Amino acid sequence: MKSLRLILPMAIAFFLLTALGNMAMAQQMSKKHMDTMAKEIKFSDGKWKDIAAMAKKNKKYVFVDAYTTWCGPCKLLKSQTFREKEVISFFNKNFINVSVDMEKGEGLTLAQTWDVTAYPTLLFFNPEGKLIMKHLGFVDGARLIEIGKQSLAKM
Repeated sequence: MKSLRLILPMAIAFFLLTALGNMAMAQQMSKKHMDTMAKEIKFSDGKWKDIAAMAKKNKKYVFVDAYTTWCGPCKLLKSQTFREKEVISFFNKNFINVSVDMEKGEGLTLAQTWDVTAYPTLLFFNPEGKLIMKHLGFVDGARLIEIGKQSLAKM
């Protein structure tokens, strides 16, 4: 009986400490996941027709990063420009963002449709799906925001 009185409080303490530790770890993992999400532009997945329909429905402009896997400046956009805090904030707020490998799947057709022949090509569409701006080559964050603002000003 005496040993039960000693074991029971220890078991309860162990259970509580384990539960609290798991909760703290879950919160930390959740925070880490949220921090990771906020470290780059959020790019939508899906077919172009679905993205265009979403843009029209939500009256949002669309930004398309047309890239290839072998393109050095494309890699710089992804690793630098698309990770700048001001760029993330501006593009996630104002655009539906899409990143398309122009040498795979639907990208092959879109490259022809949009006449994309150099990489990276940054494309801006109005909510009705009309191409309103096209920029070729690498840009830093300040220039990308400037181009984005210009595209939003075009009706």
